[in-house]
Amino acid sequence: MSFTLSMARLEAMLREDVPYGDLTTQGLGIAEASGRATLAARAPMTVCCAEEAATLFQLAGAREVRRVATSGALLEPGSPILIAEGPAGALQAASKVAQTLLEIASGIATRASRIRAAAQLGRPGVVVAGTRKHLPGAKDLSLRALTAGGCVPHRLGLSDSILVFAQHRAFLGREPPHLWVSRLRAAQPERKIAVEAESVDQAVQMAHAGVDLVQCDKMTPDQLAEVLRALGSHPSRPLIAATGGIHEGNAADYARAGVDLLVTSAAYSAAPLDVSVVMEKI
Repeated sequence: MSFTLSMARLEAMLREDVPYGDLTTQGLGIAEASGRATLAARAPMTVCCAEEAATLFQLAGAREVRRVATSGALLEPGSPILIAEGPAGALQAASKVAQTLLEIASGIATRASRIRAAAQLGRPGVVVAGTRKHLPGAKDLSLRALTAGGCVPHRLGLSDSILVFAQHRAFLGREPPHLWVSRLRAAQPERKIAVEAESVDQAVQMAHAGVDLVQCDKMTPDQLAEVLRALGSHPSRPLIAATGGIHEGNAADYARAGVDLLVTSAAYSAAPLDVSVVMEKI
């Protein structure tokens, strides 16, 4: 999955920060002075939104923008990300928005990359997915950063996939799982059916009800291994996903349990990573 933030989204970011002009730059009378802005990494990072940062400078009126880094690249401290040239007014208008966007997105991408790397040490090939538990209104940025870090979205939203939680089952009473699974298949024949389970026994029960994926919530790696052993002779075992409290410190243990997928929200809480902005007159 690869995409960039929309032009409308970037234009809105600029308007939010500079709705009625830059009072400082205009007041100093330097808006038309020719200058150069260089943005660079101040910390090791998996950079994200380098393309969007370059577009922000172009939208603000920079004459020339040279992007040095590509989203998903691993940068060392001091590595340049982009160089923009043009009127000081344009450089000032774009610099803070571009800097902040890079810092937040790169923080998420870097942590996502670390979680994935840890998981791969536990079991090469295991997939790490990011939940939809990101800041509301920031789905595009969150998923952009997540995928730059080598992870995949778990769900894009309620409208794209089926995942039955305990909160849904609370309304089903004592109806056997295989019956409501059949009803879901009839209602949405093109969709995979995923169900969250909160115990080993519940996970096995849901697997035998004919679902496509069992999401095991807040289970230990030992409990997940037990689920997989119990389903060892299942003729069409569903995918088994682990979720709940997974991060770079324990991802390897969960992967070694043998699950097919790790589902985590941890990347979204990453701290921003510093990006420097150096301006000079030319």
